[in-house]
Amino acid sequence: MSEKPETPNVFDPFGMMKNMRDSNMENWAKAMTEFVNSDSFAAAQAESLNAMLATSTPFRKLLEETLSKSMQALKLPTTDDFVRLAERLTNIEMRLDDMDAKLDQCLESQH
Repeated sequence: MSEKPETPNVFDPFGMMKNMRDSNMENWAKAMTEFVNSDSFAAAQAESLNAMLATSTPFRKLLEETLSKSMQALKLPTTDDFVRLAERLTNIEMRLDDMDAKLDQCLESQH
């Protein structure tokens, strides 16, 4: 896009329009690149994102509570139920590993 525009042919209005469009697009691309890479744009985006997250937090919590109550009413497991189950299974697995290690020690001591 940084190539030099052709000399316009006065008898080709579409060529002139194409050159104008290309020049305009190149200028807009440069301006927008500078704007998006600026610190002020980054600060504005961060402020906007923080405001959006702060606004959406109560709605997210309400949605989580509503879904949790709905899941309980339908007798379906919730995410918390799965987390508790995973913790219990991990605990059982650790105990089995400990028992296996103790059994190996007992068998080695007998031989």
